[in-house]
Amino acid sequence: MAKKKKEEEGVITRNRKALHNYFVDERFETGMVLLGTEVKSLREHKVQLTDAYARFERGELWLLSAHINPYSHGTHTNHAPERPRKLLMHKRELRRLEHKAAQPGVTLVPLKLYFKGSHVKCEIGLCRGKKQFDKRATIAKREAARDIARAHAHVHKQRGSWGD
Repeated sequence: MAKKKKEEEGVITRNRKALHNYFVDERFETGMVLLGTEVKSLREHKVQLTDAYARFERGELWLLSAHINPYSHGTHTNHAPERPRKLLMHKRELRRLEHKAAQPGVTLVPLKLYFKGSHVKCEIGLCRGKKQFDKRATIAKREAARDIARAHAHVHKQRGSWGD
């Protein structure tokens, strides 16, 4: 439990909609090129990744449509909320990822933003789209697991009250 809490400490936001709409084949950690006011806004958790995606342009990886609110105490030099942001990876990793992302039906989706030390990192997923029946199956599995956990907790609660 302590490990889970420590892992969650640096997380700024998660793209939960992406996990609902896509199968994630592979995950990659990338750095981000940000302005100072963007980092301050991220520390306030003022970001949305709902419709964001990543794309290769001229051999570089860019994060597009990610909305980082302007910093509340910023001046006229505040950043544009949905400007393209460059993602950083080693050249070898970039080439490998570009090759995989070029396949039909595959897209690059940001899954979460988090702090690692003083740096902001973005976890990018190599994803395939889910069909409607896949989404329903995922929801059914999650509800079944939740019902089993409830029944299991209920049985343990009853046993504890009898003094076993």
